[in-house]
Amino acid sequence: MPSAYSEVFRSPRVAAVLVLGFASGLPLALTGSTLQAWLTVSGVDIRTIAWFSWIGVPYLLKFLWAPVMDRFVPPFLGRRRGWMLLFQLALLSGIAAMALAPPNESILLLGIVALWVAFASASQDIVIDAYRTDVLQVHERGMGAAVGVFGYRIAMLASGGLALILADQFGWRFAYLLMAALMGIGLIASVLAPEPQAPAAPPRSLLDAVVQPLADLFSRRGAFALLALVMLYKFGDALAGTLTTAFLIRGVGFTPTDVGVVNKFLGLAALLLGALAGGVVLARLSLFRALLAFGALQAVSNLSFAWLAWAGKSYPLLVFAVAFENLASGMGTAAFVALAMALCNTSFSATQYALLSALASLGRVLFGPATGALVAWMGWAGFFIVTFVAALPGLWLVWHMREQIGTAESARA
Repeated sequence: MPSAYSEVFRSPRVAAVLVLGFASGLPLALTGSTLQAWLTVSGVDIRTIAWFSWIGVPYLLKFLWAPVMDRFVPPFLGRRRGWMLLFQLALLSGIAAMALAPPNESILLLGIVALWVAFASASQDIVIDAYRTDVLQVHERGMGAAVGVFGYRIAMLASGGLALILADQFGWRFAYLLMAALMGIGLIASVLAPEPQAPAAPPRSLLDAVVQPLADLFSRRGAFALLALVMLYKFGDALAGTLTTAFLIRGVGFTPTDVGVVNKFLGLAALLLGALAGGVVLARLSLFRALLAFGALQAVSNLSFAWLAWAGKSYPLLVFAVAFENLASGMGTAAFVALAMALCNTSFSATQYALLSALASLGRVLFGPATGALVAWMGWAGFFIVTFVAALPGLWLVWHMREQIGTAESARA
């Protein structure tokens, strides 16, 4: 085990996942918050800007076309890297096209191109998730999950923060063209990334690519409980995150600058540290133990915000709560990604991972609108206590499904 542990840090597979994580995260802000800022400073009315939020729909529906990427193999670079290269070329050209269609000249054309970029980005995510699932060996999954999160977040910082600074100094066209050029990093990674040691055969037909992933998931012992675990493991953490910014500003009285500095810098640093620490621990611990420990930390971290609500405006408590919550969330994310990879069959990992990630978002999407009513009913401290309680069913399922988690972890060893 020590040799396998040290090998993780020298693995070209883990290095490829890191760079591909960057390629995966880069386009998101360019069709989201950064595009919204561009529209705002260009004088676009707020109703039109609101409609642009629908550009993110492909990220929610990506499981619908994931079977195509499981079934068909491009004539170059294999089933995963071939698709990655195609979508990265589409992203590079699409982001560059956005730079050439400013909102004050052609708002409709910009919207169409941005929707294409979002579709290509969601499709790239499908294939990168599948590649990571296929290529990483069992002892590399934890660190692979961690460095993937690390690369993704660094890319979001580039396209969501650096792009705004560049746009302010040199103009929006320059900023978007530079972001398009940065997609070249993903192109190089796709060409140089190693192939899985034993690539699985694709499904024999498109119908098989749709049906077999579901049949495979539901044929496993305790299938419904495992899927419930996927949905509930980060539910409490995600529920708390829906109103954290509103709580810090309206509930406690911090300024937007306070929240921005602590969340953007300390929070991001803690999240990245948590993801990397989670990867290191996952290389040492079993997946079951890591899920249990990190899930418990996630749950307890929500109580730090309840403590802040009781104590009132306190800068030391703000720093503690934000750092603790992001550290625990990063570790929990690393463990969750490792679990999702363990549950996927490499023959159709694109479809299965897309389904599992959609299922993980389901609880947050369904219950997110109810969080405002919960705060109005029981106050901020009570709300964060409820989010702690909401994390407990996921922890109970981890304990209850420990044998199945162990079986999934060792299935491809």
